[in-house]
Amino acid sequence: MTTPDFMAEAIALARRGTALTSPNPMVGAVIVRDGEVVGRGFHTWDGKKHAEIIALEEAGDRARGATIYVTLEPCAHTGRTGPCADALIAAGIARVVVASEDPNPLVAGEGLRRLRASAVEVDLSDEYRPAAERLNEAFLHFMRTGKPLVTLKSALTLDGKIAAPEDNTGWITSERARSHVQVLRHAVDAMVTGIGTVLGDNPLLNDRSELPRARPLLRVVLDSTLRIPVTSRLVQSAQGDLLIATTSAGSPERRKALESRGVEVRVFDGPRGRVDIRDVVSLLGERRCLSVMIEAGSKVNWAALECHAVDKVFLYYAPKILGGMDSLPMAGGVGRMSRTDAIQLERTTLHPIPPDEFAVEAWIVR
Repeated sequence: MTTPDFMAEAIALARRGTALTSPNPMVGAVIVRDGEVVGRGFHTWDGKKHAEIIALEEAGDRARGATIYVTLEPCAHTGRTGPCADALIAAGIARVVVASEDPNPLVAGEGLRRLRASAVEVDLSDEYRPAAERLNEAFLHFMRTGKPLVTLKSALTLDGKIAAPEDNTGWITSERARSHVQVLRHAVDAMVTGIGTVLGDNPLLNDRSELPRARPLLRVVLDSTLRIPVTSRLVQSAQGDLLIATTSAGSPERRKALESRGVEVRVFDGPRGRVDIRDVVSLLGERRCLSVMIEAGSKVNWAALECHAVDKVFLYYAPKILGGMDSLPMAGGVGRMSRTDAIQLERTTLHPIPPDEFAVEAWIVR
């Protein structure tokens, strides 16, 4: 195995922590001595131990004089566990190769400084930095901004429509594309939709990947006047994982009925009598939800974009055209009045979904 492959293996190990580490980052570690892997580890929230510690335990005495390849800077503070940097020093690790630095204010270079101060050789892997940062983009965003990474997801026809004016039975995209969406859902901490989608589609908004999670997927409904039926599938399936964001205009009786079924109802009085999406995102940040995905209708999509609550988009395109002036676009509302005022996107990635579909992932320009 060549030297770069050791970091590739560490990244693959870290990825096994998808949905199992939040609010912590995904981290993988590989310890190598004399060209042989002697220890491996990846972090999970329930497992508590960090990737470096698991790898050290597997390596035992063989860690002395060895090199560790780790996807994120070793921590230098005491949280649920002790500092990994100190553990590496105590184990006699001679060299640490790191793919990405940790912007967590409790770390932020201190782990690397502590290692170097103890005569441990430290190298940063520029080659694997993009892959490591993409792996933890939600965690890194949260640590830099204090807010969740918010992705707006939608399924569209090629002419940008999400719904026809009359019959909307069936799906816009294929089962293959919808399976791809479940991969995204599995990786996020919270889902947000609007009451229009609930009334029209009666969704469950759940994680159907059947893969394990460290924390339940929190389902959030924006419902300014508290219209959600207690008979809806969302309410009927609530198990402490459903939050209704409403305003003071919501019926006290309806609120009581929802709360009696285990639904959390919170009031967010925003402009024009509507829930302020930014306040909802802030609350999710306070609850250390690192990542949020919006799956909603035309009005909510535009409201989220216009108030700068969205960080990136993930748009699935089907080989269909609806046309017409009455078919709903992905983002409705007033929109921008001139082309020069259009919301700009960058860092665009195209995801092919054979045979005829594709998805566009892109970040909002700030």
